[in-house]
Amino acid sequence: MNQPKPPPPIVTAQEPSGSTHIRSFVHRRAHITPSQEQAIASWLPRWAITYQNHLLDLEAAFGRQAPTILEIGFGMGETTQQIAQARPDDNFLGVEVFNAGVGALLKRIHEHELDNIRIIQHDAVEVLRDMIAPNTLAGAHIYFPDPWPKNRHHKRRLIQPAFIQLLASRLAPGAYIHCATDWEHYAQQMLEVLSAEPGLQNTCTDYAPRPDYRPLTKFENRGLRLGHGVWDLIFTRRPQGDDAHDTKAD
Repeated sequence: MNQPKPPPPIVTAQEPSGSTHIRSFVHRRAHITPSQEQAIASWLPRWAITYQNHLLDLEAAFGRQAPTILEIGFGMGETTQQIAQARPDDNFLGVEVFNAGVGALLKRIHEHELDNIRIIQHDAVEVLRDMIAPNTLAGAHIYFPDPWPKNRHHKRRLIQPAFIQLLASRLAPGAYIHCATDWEHYAQQMLEVLSAEPGLQNTCTDYAPRPDYRPLTKFENRGLRLGHGVWDLIFTRRPQGDDAHDTKAD
């Protein structure tokens, strides 16, 4: 008599590794579809990198030497997939904590036969601190992070001075940080925090026009039709010697 097959395993972000920083996410049991579950079971070993407390060899992880862009909080992976398709000469390292998003992006990677995306399912602060060497990244994408709109929750927002100092130290000179949000107050905070980081310089007077490489999502299009604003910010890492911070900051 045939025994029923067990359901595919569901992975979760690993437990914190001793950090005391305020997290920009909370663990919750979100809905995950059968196809996302199956993608995790089938493709996680191929395209995911396990968090470890030592520096990641990016060339070994991607099987080639190429500029690497870090994307923090890729959601369902639609934007990640489209940018990676449009920029095949770049590597994209996506960091996300939620199972549904990881499963969705794994499915997209498989369906579109993409070889330039890798996933780490873990807290982005710890990934940056422990796995990314200083002066390494060619860019960083942070699109529509949780705005934590209530005043008492603003401390949970990802874009804070300590985080941006850490992220800036992991960028190569001339590399960029690209943030986008549809919350005006958060956009103002982003502009203030990024502008205050001595290692960065704004590419515009304040907010930047949306670059062609960042596609409009369905959610964003719907918001624009309703008259909601979207704010992009693009900053670059100053040349070596112009930084006020030691690039080994953590």
